[in-house]
Amino acid sequence: MNAPTYLGFDYGTKHLGIAVGGSASGRAEALTSASVHQGIPDWPLLDRLVNEWKPAALIVGLPLNMDDSENAMTRAARKFGHRLQGRYNLPVHLVDERLTSVDAKNTLVESHVPWKQRKAKVDKLAAQNILQAYLDAQQRPKMEPRHATDE
Repeated sequence: MNAPTYLGFDYGTKHLGIAVGGSASGRAEALTSASVHQGIPDWPLLDRLVNEWKPAALIVGLPLNMDDSENAMTRAARKFGHRLQGRYNLPVHLVDERLTSVDAKNTLVESHVPWKQRKAKVDKLAAQNILQAYLDAQQRPKMEPRHATDE
């Protein structure tokens, strides 16, 4: 039996970062980013990725405030998670994504990536960080990810 593969998402109002990773390697890789128009992601692209990678679950970053309170983006990410679950009939896990975009930006600055290229890469690197956090949590059974149905 093959180890499960996962797709990770960093949901934003304009861009959706996407990463792939699996239990076998324990590593997440930045995959691509997609456009989001009026809250609607590029579903044909997501359909192709789900068909290609056949993930066991989908991992969505949950943007919480530093004090654990929710905001408009938290609600938008939850809604996106519910839509993924309904569309693909796969488990969706929500993972705290605080500071993943900041970490992604810092990584790109430290790598001396030009500013114009950084902007295009931040979303998929943030998705990689989100998925990596999920994979790391799987190695530590005491930490359980939040589910899209958690309210």
